[in-house]
This record gives sequence, structure tokens and C-alpha cells, in this order.
Amino acid sequence: MNTENATDFLTIGGQEFDSRLLIGTGKYPADDLIPEIVAASGSRIITVALRRVDFAATTDNVMQHIPDGMQLLPNTSGARNAEEAVRIARLARAIGCGNWVKIEVIPDYKYLLPDGHETVRATEILVEEGFVVLPYINADPVVARRLENAGAAAVMPLGAPIGSNRGLTTREMLQIIIDDIEVPVVVDAGIGKPSQACEAMQMGADACLVNTAIASAANPVTMAGAFAAAIRAGRLAWLAGPGVVRAVAAASSPLTGFLYEQE
Repeated sequence: MNTENATDFLTIGGQEFDSRLLIGTGKYPADDLIPEIVAASGSRIITVALRRVDFAATTDNVMQHIPDGMQLLPNTSGARNAEEAVRIARLARAIGCGNWVKIEVIPDYKYLLPDGHETVRATEILVEEGFVVLPYINADPVVARRLENAGAAAVMPLGAPIGSNRGLTTREMLQIIIDDIEVPVVVDAGIGKPSQACEAMQMGADACLVNTAIASAANPVTMAGAFAAAIRAGRLAWLAGPGVVRAVAAASSPLTGFLYEQE
């Protein structure tokens, strides 16, 4: 992770964002909640599956509910290999979604785990075509490094399987990626509670993408605000520099002498 910026903006693809929480558009009880979710979360980047985008539709179009000024991050959900991911990305750009793309290549329909090799292939092709590529991957440091070398604008390792709300089950591998990669690390998938997002940020992650945990909450708008606060707290804790972890106790006050007693 690059810590040399004088400001604390999240910088991806040459753009600066004053929020480190990315959100999605799926699974909400109704799409008309999206503006309230955006406002409560403070997010500036929102992802959407291309199959939900229909610019010609006058009603029931998710795009109608995304506020102006958001950085749209179309994803290649449904792609099973690099060729399909590239085709979806090109289509997204052609219909007006811009040149940002979140690469998802998932041939496994049981656990929904991404294919690292095909993701690298798709990234190499799309970077050459001028896309700002944010690939979704397993928490695999080797794949993360290959994606960085391929020109990915960020890497998005999973904390746990998509939609599981299980938290940071890949914690140790995430830490290696955070420590080893220079491009931004966005922890994506599996985060179920604000405390887990806070932990990811305390580890040094640059951002988190949260969808299911917000959308499946009893009150999604309030939960979006809770995640925003957790992201900020975790980031501040990391910037502050957590204290040393010790194997034994270390008193915060002198243990010798009492009141006026002399040693």
C-alpha cells in the first residue's frame, strides 16, 4: 500500500475520493433506497452489474436511482472466463458506463470464488485498451502481484465468500497483500459488520466494498452510516499507528514508590 500521499484521499485511476467506503446496488429491498444509502454512507464509488443496466428503460432501471457525481464501477458479474469479462467490459463502456470496470471472473457457482488466472488475462487485455481495472480476487498475494504488474488500478481481495457476512476469514493473506502491494487494496466480499470493516482498515487496507451487509440489514440506511463511521475510525487508527503488542504486561504508571515513601 502506498502511504506517500500528503493528503488522505483515496486515489484510484488518477482520481481522488474523500470516502474509503465503496458500495453496491444489489439486494436492496427496493432500488429507491439507493440515494439514501449513498447519502448515509458518504460513498463516492458505486458498483453495478451490467445486466441490471438499461439506459432505454423509463422505469425499473437501477441507473435512475444512482445520484449524479458517483463514480460508476460496472462489474462483469456472470463472466466465467477472461473472454466473457472483456466482452462485458467493452459493452459497458459502449453503452455509456465509462472506462472503469470491476473484473469478476467466477466459474464456480457453489462458492462463487474468482479464477485468478482468467482475471489476470482479462486485466492485461483491458488495461491495454485504456480501462481502469479493479479486479476481484481470492486473497492470493501471488495473483495480487501479477495484477499489479499487469497495470490494475487496485486489487480487491475477498475477506470471505461473496454474500456470506463471515468477516475477515482470509486475514493473514490480506495482511500480506496490504504489506506487499503498492496499488490500493480494497477488501471486498464477506464483510458482515462495521467492526470487521474497521479491522480491515486498521490492518492498512485502503478501502472496503460493502453491499450484502448493508442491503440485508434490518435498517440498510442506518447500517450504511455505521459502516461509514467504522471505515473512518479504522483509517484513523491505522494513521495513528497502533501501539506495540506485548507478550507480557507493561504498567502505564511506575510500580516503585508509594506516595512519600523512598525507595
